[in-house]
Amino acid sequence: MVMWVFGYGSLVWNPGFAYDARLVGFVRDYRRVFYQGSTDHRGTPEFPGRTVTLEHQPGATCWGVAYKISREEDKQTALEYLEVREKQYDEKVYLDLYTDSSPKTPAVQNMMVYLATTNKEANVNYLGPASLEEMAKQIYLAVGPTGPNKEYLFKLEDALNKIVLCSWQGLWMNMFRTWRMLCASIQAPCYLNKRSHSLLLVRW
Repeated sequence: MVMWVFGYGSLVWNPGFAYDARLVGFVRDYRRVFYQGSTDHRGTPEFPGRTVTLEHQPGATCWGVAYKISREEDKQTALEYLEVREKQYDEKVYLDLYTDSSPKTPAVQNMMVYLATTNKEANVNYLGPASLEEMAKQIYLAVGPTGPNKEYLFKLEDALNKIVLCSWQGLWMNMFRTWRMLCASIQAPCYLNKRSHSLLLVRW
């Protein structure tokens, strides 16, 4: 049986496993939020970073990439890899993927999706909502074994710009405007990427 894995965060640009096909699409009734704390990749236990998870919201959509894995050996290798990489995401759910060419009928059914729940007993790293300013400052300052949290933010923004232009941009443009104000307040050199109209830091 073929296995499909849906990526909506770093898996969009860096799956890290072998796959047979890659399909851009969206899941229904979920939105992408920076509510999960990262103490193993983009932050530390002392100062966690923020990474994205999915939050259930009727009527919402979240775009990402679905990866098809067919060979048994590849499926086993991918699962072992993901169980380590996504270990701070405490739940696996199975959702359907829709595409521009198939907006009402699922193009893929029962994709595996890792997400982080709000259950603090099962998910001790859940941070939850905060003001845009607070989240931007935390992302700006956090650094973990995989690298700076701000690198994660901008790589995700760049990856999403490459696959789709949709309603997520309004929220993200607010985030990048906040980044500009934050940079000005700490006198960090910045420039505007003319292609995506998003704020990038010169010194990463």
